[in-house]
Amino acid sequence: MALYSDKVMDHFYNPRNVGIIENADGVGEVGNAKCGDIMKMYLKIDNDIITDVKFETFGCASAIASSSMATELIKGKPVSEALELTNKAVAEALDGLPAHKMHCSVLAEEAIQSAIEDYQSKK
Repeated sequence: MALYSDKVMDHFYNPRNVGIIENADGVGEVGNAKCGDIMKMYLKIDNDIITDVKFETFGCASAIASSSMATELIKGKPVSEALELTNKAVAEALDGLPAHKMHCSVLAEEAIQSAIEDYQSKK
């Protein structure tokens, strides 16, 4: 059996929403000192809807795929719904992650929460 699902490999090789949003409404950055992964999420929000989301991730295939999938899952959604996104939902949307890589989906969840907290602190 392959270490990664086809969806993980697709989001790793063809990540969605990579980049920076200038003048983002919310920016969140998180990292994992143990593995060295760093994620930065940028949100553009209009009338409490996430109209654009981009990310920069320094990390492994699982970290990049988790970032990519997480952005896809929250784009176009209300902020309240994005706050409910769990790492399990990210991993499930990727058709699973190896147990020792689940922390990557946790980082994606935390990066989104951090960006939303940043947005809410500016309101």
